[in-house]
Amino acid sequence: MKTLLSLLFLVAAASAQTPHVTPPPVGFSRVVTLWPNGAPGAHGTADGDVPKLYVYPAKANPTGTAVIVMPGGGYTALVTEKEGGVEARWLSEHGVTAFVLQYRLGPEYEFPAPMLDGARAVRWVRSQAASLGINPGKVGVWGFSAGGHLAGYMASIHDGGDASAQDPIDRLGDRPDFAILSYGRLSMDKGFTPEPVMPGLLGAHATQMQIDAISPVLHVTKDNSPSFIYSTTADQKVNSRNATAFYDVLQQTGIPVELHIFELGVHGTGMGQGIKDAAEVSVFPILLQHWMQLHGWMGE
Repeated sequence: MKTLLSLLFLVAAASAQTPHVTPPPVGFSRVVTLWPNGAPGAHGTADGDVPKLYVYPAKANPTGTAVIVMPGGGYTALVTEKEGGVEARWLSEHGVTAFVLQYRLGPEYEFPAPMLDGARAVRWVRSQAASLGINPGKVGVWGFSAGGHLAGYMASIHDGGDASAQDPIDRLGDRPDFAILSYGRLSMDKGFTPEPVMPGLLGAHATQMQIDAISPVLHVTKDNSPSFIYSTTADQKVNSRNATAFYDVLQQTGIPVELHIFELGVHGTGMGQGIKDAAEVSVFPILLQHWMQLHGWMGE
């Protein structure tokens, strides 16, 4: 019996370390591996070890804008279609070249692996600006839930690139030119959410220093990306005070920012279409379209 239990434990442990296999979104034209020779810190070459971008070229009237969509899933899974493919196809239809990012996930990969993947995605898109027909100064990010946290982190913490890097992609900056944040956790204030802080990203026993390091609201500077923030009061997983806290700091710092908080809509509304008992959120795409048009990131 002891031997059987030992074997079962070993099987369970091995299963826990098996990299995720994430179903791709629908309708992409091609897929790009962000590090062809292996991502930094990668444990292997399975699907979950390989961060990648699914590409959606602008279909008509290209604006020169690119947006990297980052799905949610608590840093342990990726909702690649509802919070990835749907948005990428919408962007493509509106003249924006779009990408869906498959970033690495916990528990196999914790902080900072997803952040490295997001930064690499921005640098890669900029490096391919000419071939993609985009403006390297019009590269935005759009994140949902955990992806919204990732987008908020990238909007706040970034660099201008390493001029001495051997890889020319790493010489480019990773600051998003704008960020769209959909129901993401943007403050690690335990008064907002009493549960453990992002265990998929930090593990179950994070120190306060580690928690503060991933809290976008604590890292806002005058170099933050202009942001469009969306949340709902009825969200039972990510308190809408995350949105207001980030908005307040951006507004006080002088960063262009727009905030929309709807009364209805539980966590995971995506683009807000067809939400039962929360029809009001269906106007979300129009609000976002107008904001992007205001800044020249989307055509009329």
